[in-house]
Amino acid sequence: MDAKNRFETKTTFALSRLEWLAVLAVSLVLAFQHLSDIRWGVFVLLFAVIDVIGYLPGAIAFRRSPDRRIPRGYYVAYNVMHSLVTAGVLAGAWALLVRPEWALLALPIHLMVDRALFGNSLKPFGVPFEPETDPEFREFQRKYRPVFPGDSAPRTPVEGTHAVRA
Repeated sequence: MDAKNRFETKTTFALSRLEWLAVLAVSLVLAFQHLSDIRWGVFVLLFAVIDVIGYLPGAIAFRRSPDRRIPRGYYVAYNVMHSLVTAGVLAGAWALLVRPEWALLALPIHLMVDRALFGNSLKPFGVPFEPETDPEFREFQRKYRPVFPGDSAPRTPVEGTHAVRA
């Protein structure tokens, strides 16, 4: 993926998920090291607020919509609440206004579970709110197959793409 080709191959997506898994592992290790220091009510509140505001309203609207289309505001709410920037601002504000505390680990744990384990990140407006493969993307995947030098059965790349990909 680059600034001109904003998509990921299965390999680059897996590598991104591996990075997010590393952040999740660090967050979980810190949480386990400080289990007795975590205020669990605050942890649960911070963990849940991301989906209570950002996911559940859109999921309900999506399931109720006869044509599976919902207003963009649901996508915006999801993306704002599932943003690392929002989590950082929320954690910083909490640390300044309440106190720094280990319960704030709920924020990166939630976001990294979504990204590393479920493969969910921010939602673009042009796809259904709940994950499903877009038919045009499925066709793109069919056409966009890696072509490596020395392949015994060379494949024709998609017109306008490079012949060698990873």
